[in-house]
Amino acid sequence: MVTSTKKVPSKGIGSGGNFPGPNGKKPGGNGFHGGDPSKRKFSPATYRITMWIVLAAVLMMFAALSSVYIMSSEEQRRPVHMPPMFFVSTVLILVSSGTFQRAKRSLQQQQPRAYLRWLLATLALGCGFLVSQLIGWRELAAAGVYFAEHPRSTFFYIFTALHGGHLIGGIGLVLYLVLRKGRRILPLNHEMNATWTSIVGIYWHAMDGIWIWLFSLLLIFK
Repeated sequence: MVTSTKKVPSKGIGSGGNFPGPNGKKPGGNGFHGGDPSKRKFSPATYRITMWIVLAAVLMMFAALSSVYIMSSEEQRRPVHMPPMFFVSTVLILVSSGTFQRAKRSLQQQQPRAYLRWLLATLALGCGFLVSQLIGWRELAAAGVYFAEHPRSTFFYIFTALHGGHLIGGIGLVLYLVLRKGRRILPLNHEMNATWTSIVGIYWHAMDGIWIWLFSLLLIFK
């Protein structure tokens, strides 16, 4: 008597089941994510949200310091006159926002040379702003206004130092764009370049707005 045996298909490795095949990938996929390209897709929104979170923290810090300054100004009656170079600083940073916008527009119009040229102009204006701030400190010292003299003079130095430190960060970001575009160091594709330019622009314009606020505060509450 002949007994027939029926083969049961094996579901081992590489058989088409849930186990990866011999190349370490699931059948019909490109790795353990099944080849889904959306898993690794570049997301401009993520970069923008991160920048807004950073700026929210910076704005809260300056808002808190501004409140303290206003309250201390009501108690202290010794005025501190605005150094003339701070007016120059204001003009420089306002113009720098305009040059950055021109750079962004040049990128949108696919004019790489103009884009690089306007970025360099923004860098120069940003550095000029920092130099004018240092000269403004010297003008304060020449007028007998020192850091620890009284609360108003202290806030003059604190406000300008904190803003200058954050603007140095902005200069670093603009320099990053220049190096990426001008020297071809780790070049970005168009979408990533546009995203980086957009978020650096948000930061730069925010530094512009913060300075206008601080300048007005120091000018009004002498």
